[in-house]
Amino acid sequence: MQRRIPDIAAAMLPFGDTVRGVAVQDADPALWLETLREVADEGFDAIDLTDSWLKPGDLSEARLTDLSDALVQANLRPVAISSIRHSVIDPDTGAENLSYTHRTIDAAATLGIDLVSIGFHRPLLPRQRRNLWFWTVDGPHDRDDVETRSQATVALRDLCKHAASVGVQVSLEMYEDTLLGSPASAVRVLTDAGMDNLGLNPDLGNLFRLHRPIDPFLESLAVCLPYTNYWHVKSYYRDEDPATGAVTTFPAPMESGSMDYRSAFRMAVDAGYSGAFCVEHYGGDGLSVAARNRDYIRHIHQTLPLKKEQR
Repeated sequence: MQRRIPDIAAAMLPFGDTVRGVAVQDADPALWLETLREVADEGFDAIDLTDSWLKPGDLSEARLTDLSDALVQANLRPVAISSIRHSVIDPDTGAENLSYTHRTIDAAATLGIDLVSIGFHRPLLPRQRRNLWFWTVDGPHDRDDVETRSQATVALRDLCKHAASVGVQVSLEMYEDTLLGSPASAVRVLTDAGMDNLGLNPDLGNLFRLHRPIDPFLESLAVCLPYTNYWHVKSYYRDEDPATGAVTTFPAPMESGSMDYRSAFRMAVDAGYSGAFCVEHYGGDGLSVAARNRDYIRHIHQTLPLKKEQR
């Protein structure tokens, strides 16, 4: 008996929010279809509607129908919407981002998508945008105090109640210098909210790439897996010079990067994780590398030994 291969979705990170000088948000659906077919041509049958490309939560009902039609024509199943840099605890735009996230949940339900991934990371600062790799420069930091944690709890309960009413799960993406910036803190946020349809998205690549000391990848994953309901995956080469403390990182295919995903997937299978994966990559031809990562995940899952009860 073969193990079921999980859904492996393409992130839309390789595509910007404009196409041939036109804002994707306002573009003719024919241009959406053109991009979606490019994804399908790389062998994908599932997609994460990453909102750095297109914001479903800001589309009218008619435009959501257009998007749904384009996905059908491209033979792509949307398995999630990942809402990027719309933190509901942002000191300046938290209330606006909360309203936007509610609209995104409604859009997911309209499109037949049963999961929305959100995070507490905020828009990149100008100094981050000027760097080749934005994570080499510190960005905004969440305050870790009673008031901020209470704000997070209230907002997440509000979102999850709404999401549950329309059959949608919510996943919290881990990201540095936020309340979701370590396994212990992320689990605390989740348990404080105490909602059945809330889980973690252990995107530990966001932490592994930092030019600073980090916790071991597999140890961090072990803490997160019992709470995981979605998983952004990507890898990096990481080099550390013990003499100077200097750290260098840059994106890598999952099979050759410094993160041991073979062991990670074995751990996930043993923990009973059966959710979807979203393959990401920064730089160069990100879509082709994402397709390579998809094939790597499929290969590993096909070759891992089945437990006795699965045979």
